[in-house]
Amino acid sequence: MIADQLIINNSGNRDTFSKDKTSEKPKRSIAKSVSWRIIGTLDTILISWVVTGTLSLAFSIGMVELVTKMVLYFFHERIWNSINWGK
Repeated sequence: MIADQLIINNSGNRDTFSKDKTSEKPKRSIAKSVSWRIIGTLDTILISWVVTGTLSLAFSIGMVELVTKMVLYFFHERIWNSINWGK
């Protein structure tokens, strides 16, 4: 949990992250991102299928959603990286 990674440094600030072995490695973060994107896309396909009643249309919507949300997330992250608030 992110809250568990917060530690109080010598000056009393709570803005440092622990570098212990409980911190997540990049490969794990990538695997979690991919698995979450798969779950999200399957959810979109299921909802689209229920709403439209057409499985092929639901898959089309799901594939478009997969690409657009990855692109939107990329730009969302880049914008947040340029904001100094909370760093």
